[in-house]
Amino acid sequence: MLEFLTNQHRLCDGISRRNFLRVGGLGTGMVTLANLLRRQAEAASGEYRKSPGAKSVILLWQQGGPSHLETYDLKPQADRDIRGPFHPIETNVPGMDICELLPMHAKIADKFTLIRSCSHNWSGHNDGIPMMVSGYPGWDESRHESTNPELGAVVSRVFGQCHDGMPVACGMGARHYSYVPTTATGYWSDVFRPPTVDEKGLKNAKATIDGLRLDDRRSLLRSVDRLRGDLDHGVMETLDEFQRQAFEIMTGDRARAAFDLSLEDEKTHERYGKGWGQQALLARRLVEAGVKFVTVGVPGDSEVYNWDDHAVNGDLPTAMRQRLPNYDRAVTALIEDIYNRGLDEDVLLVVTGEFGRTPRGNTRPGSRDGKPNWGRDHWANAMSILVSGGGNTMGQVIGATNSKGEHPVQRELTPQDVHATIYRHLGIDHHRTFNDTSGRPIHIAYGEPITELS
Repeated sequence: MLEFLTNQHRLCDGISRRNFLRVGGLGTGMVTLANLLRRQAEAASGEYRKSPGAKSVILLWQQGGPSHLETYDLKPQADRDIRGPFHPIETNVPGMDICELLPMHAKIADKFTLIRSCSHNWSGHNDGIPMMVSGYPGWDESRHESTNPELGAVVSRVFGQCHDGMPVACGMGARHYSYVPTTATGYWSDVFRPPTVDEKGLKNAKATIDGLRLDDRRSLLRSVDRLRGDLDHGVMETLDEFQRQAFEIMTGDRARAAFDLSLEDEKTHERYGKGWGQQALLARRLVEAGVKFVTVGVPGDSEVYNWDDHAVNGDLPTAMRQRLPNYDRAVTALIEDIYNRGLDEDVLLVVTGEFGRTPRGNTRPGSRDGKPNWGRDHWANAMSILVSGGGNTMGQVIGATNSKGEHPVQRELTPQDVHATIYRHLGIDHHRTFNDTSGRPIHIAYGEPITELS
């Protein structure tokens, strides 16, 4: 499923062995990737590097900040402007209620845990996103991304960017400005940036992993098959370590099969649903193939593409009625797949955005048509997070907010606690530090793993 490109050359049907083989390498695209792997190893020279185990993480990222009061932390006894238009429904876990628009969630609540008490102080997107995916709020306006290394970049640096023919981390789907949250490298070199999958395919524009693409599948598969047959054993023996890694990623069976969604049966496709649900399915295939950290951006599926439900952006109740059925289907399909395929000990699923929404809603004219909409603004003091799998204790609610959903009143947790939990699952020391540009040691997380999950 993988194709490599440069600005001038493209692998396609009809490529000859003579044109492909180059002195010292396997063609421009392969050499570029090989050079990137070599640069990454040089940048990490002298560091203690871990060999990745079987554990992996899928992060479903709700770009824009989902309302906890319309999803996982409803307040039916509050005033109308606080409780919103939707009613809670019971789940198969006594005492756990969720939004009525999430009936599939309700049937499998014993397979996930809700955290209702995560809180931080950064209510702007450009601070809240870095806070939730790096543990620090800094934002580089010139690059339009975090000033600190984010989760996926940490995983890439600790384990090495590639392992057994697969990238160690990758991101896909909805973006903030030009990047998928969790992939920014901050003050590190861009050689640690995970590749990203979008409508143009698997690529890493910032770090120039040239041309790992997903389009034109049939001709690509034929080309790769022909190429693999053409490279005899004598040629492979001339390749150095990094060219071998590049070749594995470009033409190896594992990567090729992992990205081939046609290998899934039609019922599975239907279960996940259309649109971003297929990316959730791809995420499951990637972790099965050995990717350690996969981020899937979850779009809003409404006139408001993301979850930024200000009244001026659109009507929140209308947006929720449009988006939550697809969200309900895809999230529960992924959870059930993780359990049914025996992945629940090794795969940790985390579903979150950068913050919650204001307890009290408001009515404003919409920016598109001027009609009155009801919505909620940014609110970092309270948010809900769904966690599933990872060998953790499921079917529980961790923490609680007050009667208006304003702030935690039980078991207040921070983004850093969530990060420490993720790193613990992956076998990464959450107390580990890396030096910033001034030589100061910076912790990758300064919270502690959430004990209720163990």
